[in-house]
Amino acid sequence: MSAPLGAHISAAGGVPLTPARATDIGATAMQLFTKQANRWAEREVEPAEAQAFREGLATSGVQFTNAHDSYLINLASPNPELRAKSIESFAAELRRCHALGLDALVSHPGNFMDERESGIARNADAIAQVLEREQGSTRLLMELTAGQGTVIGSTFEEMAALLALIPAPLCTRVGVCLDTAHIFAAGYDLVGDFDGVWQRFSDVIGLERLGLIHLNDSKAPLGSHKDRHELIGVGMIGDEPFRRLMTDPRLATVPKLLETPKGDDMVTNDRAMLAKLRAFATT
Repeated sequence: MSAPLGAHISAAGGVPLTPARATDIGATAMQLFTKQANRWAEREVEPAEAQAFREGLATSGVQFTNAHDSYLINLASPNPELRAKSIESFAAELRRCHALGLDALVSHPGNFMDERESGIARNADAIAQVLEREQGSTRLLMELTAGQGTVIGSTFEEMAALLALIPAPLCTRVGVCLDTAHIFAAGYDLVGDFDGVWQRFSDVIGLERLGLIHLNDSKAPLGSHKDRHELIGVGMIGDEPFRRLMTDPRLATVPKLLETPKGDDMVTNDRAMLAKLRAFATT
């Protein structure tokens, strides 16, 4: 059985509408926001909402579900007020995931702002605090970044260092999300050294920590440190690395999701990209 494959799905009108939208584009995996990603306002998932979502999921083709947390959260911030606000928002994100029964929550490491090592330590400490508070089955997946500015987590070594600071009893609840556009922009050459990149990931982080792959081509060139997503095959990465991603036995069971441009109608591009990826998997 092939790994779940899908896309980020709009939750406009309510989270319970997302399973049907995922099925409509032929997705077997889906990512969503459980709140507005660019606002601090939090909300709780009511029992009726959770039940409606689970019922929709049960009649859909979706096998893997994850949320992406708010873009405002910065668990690495040296500013006590912003960090405290971020911790509470992050906790609310995890509570909603647990209430909905999602498989994973994807989170970007924060911006250190002052000193990198201190930022990594603050980020890991905040993750541990929240995982202790919010018990549940949702796995936290820390996403590798493009490395713009003071952002943490653009190298495999830095992500490994962050994970190593999380207390051992919590480690099984934390993994990694790899975004192809991010790591390409960070300097990992998926085009010229595909096997080398994956060997390095395996050696430094470990394939057993890989919980999700975001499949995005890149508008920005290798090593640019710019996070710019493009349609598969249209950007700087091109078709061949994605063909290999879809056929590599090391990655056969890892869920994969698109975050590529949606286009005007929100469905046509996703349908075309999913069809293209499935064709790669059969050739």
